[in-house]
Amino acid sequence: MNSQTAPLSKKSMIPKGLLVAIGGKEDKENDLQILSTVMSLVNKEKKKIEIITTASQHPKEVGSDYYRIFTKDPNHTVGLLHISTREQAADVSFLERISEADVIFFTGGDQLRITSILGGSPIEGEILRRYREEFCIIAGTSAGASAMSKTMINGGDSREALRKGTISVSSGIGLVDNAIIDTHFVERGRFSRLMQTVSMNPRNTGIGLGEDSGIVIEEGCILKAIGGGITVILDGQNLKYTNVANINSDESIAIENLVIHTIVDGYGYDLCRKRYLKPDDLRRMHLGESEENTNENN
Repeated sequence: MNSQTAPLSKKSMIPKGLLVAIGGKEDKENDLQILSTVMSLVNKEKKKIEIITTASQHPKEVGSDYYRIFTKDPNHTVGLLHISTREQAADVSFLERISEADVIFFTGGDQLRITSILGGSPIEGEILRRYREEFCIIAGTSAGASAMSKTMINGGDSREALRKGTISVSSGIGLVDNAIIDTHFVERGRFSRLMQTVSMNPRNTGIGLGEDSGIVIEEGCILKAIGGGITVILDGQNLKYTNVANINSDESIAIENLVIHTIVDGYGYDLCRKRYLKPDDLRRMHLGESEENTNENN
């Protein structure tokens, strides 16, 4: 069979990279739990980190905070990519740096700046390629996390969010295609806006990241909570009813049987199987992977 027409195997479709989505306001002064976890995922002493500040209207100030943190270890090579135009999103020198980075980190700001400036660009294409084909870490905080999903919330007043048409949704980068990520979730009361978004497309799992909380996503499916905050999971797979398709704009939305979970550090969720994962579940999965790798090596 011609290799160009051969169907992809299930294993080849599993992304080789890891995603780290952070809810915002992660600790930058004390234990640096989340940011340290990001770095620990790369199993090498000398790491290359590229910080993309596209989301921010104050890129130098925002970038300098993360530069200071990541350069505390002298073994790290840290670069700042202040990409603010479509022309820069095609810059060959920037593209080469993305191709060589162990960690690609998106700062916070406005997620629409990320998608409008990077969407469809060579830089975005290389980030997607590397995530799918090579081991690397793609991390983002606040807007940088929201932009990871294929469907992205880009606005909406939380107080009016269970009224049809009050939430603005657009396309994100597409690193995650079976979930929608919202940030500053608990602190800004964003339950209702994520509920509305999931009710419009129950296939997508809603992920609400609290501040100083985050998730690591492995193989595009296995979500592990990190940090000191809370992550909320909205599971619409067994949604029984919603009136969202039958009401007018600004009318209230009814939803039946939307399931809510919360996970904290050490807990997880399987996005593909829609399954809650306790610490013992994650340990068993890890042991299974270790045994599989041992058998393959033998």
